[in-house]
Amino acid sequence: MRTAYQYKLRPNKEQIATIGLWLELLRRQYNYRLGERFSWWKENRCPVNACPLVKPIPQLRDNPDYYSQKKDLVNTKDKFPEYKLIHSQVLQDCIKRVKLAFDRWFKADQSGYKLGKPRFKKTSRYRSFTYPQIKQNCIEENQINLPKIGKVKLIQHRQIPEGLTIKTVTISRKADGYYVTLSLEYKSVPALTTKVEPTLKNTLGIDMGLKELLVTSEGESIPIPQYYRKSQQRLKTLQKRLSRKKKGSKRWLKTVKAVAKQHKKVADKRKDFHFKTANELLSLI
Repeated sequence: MRTAYQYKLRPNKEQIATIGLWLELLRRQYNYRLGERFSWWKENRCPVNACPLVKPIPQLRDNPDYYSQKKDLVNTKDKFPEYKLIHSQVLQDCIKRVKLAFDRWFKADQSGYKLGKPRFKKTSRYRSFTYPQIKQNCIEENQINLPKIGKVKLIQHRQIPEGLTIKTVTISRKADGYYVTLSLEYKSVPALTTKVEPTLKNTLGIDMGLKELLVTSEGESIPIPQYYRKSQQRLKTLQKRLSRKKKGSKRWLKTVKAVAKQHKKVADKRKDFHFKTANELLSLI
């Protein structure tokens, strides 16, 4: 069984600079490796007997896959020494992201749905990196020890239950700061000790709607909170300020961050409302 805990980070100036440098270098590496795959696919996407013989057929190159690109990271570090600052497993995880993005383009999921063509990442779209492995005692009091970054202060609003092991650690940059997401594993799934038989007393029907969020079989209705509608005036003001700023300037970047914070505030309110509503419905059963 897997679950995830997310905590807010409070890095210092040096750690913020290190995380920003890692994200930029990983973004460049992601785009370069994705470009390698696009280049090979463009040159070898049709069979030889169907290619137009207008020009000579070039010698076929080896297909860049996950293992060949990961092996080529040694050459990357020789040509660009700044990549030595990044943890090796974090850099390898970047190659894995390229593989997953490219595989989802060609391979359909269980329902037969395929995703679109992978896109090159600009600065605002590459916002996280992952440690595939980390020590189990990486959290000490109110700090987490990240390899090659150091001990970073975090707000641990809830303790990790006993018996759960940390599998991966993901550092992400959001509008209001940095967060760490711990992927936790519980090796044994807890078995049900009681058998609950459905009756009229412990069964609750729910009807989802557009005017009301939901109506229960007992006649209780929960209205839609309309968090986005309530924040539209604030968003309108910020968007108007943004349109008057010169794109790329410091004031423009500051206003962009304010707009992103407002959207995240709405999303957090909506997420909190959904969790509390689900908890109330479960308590009625």
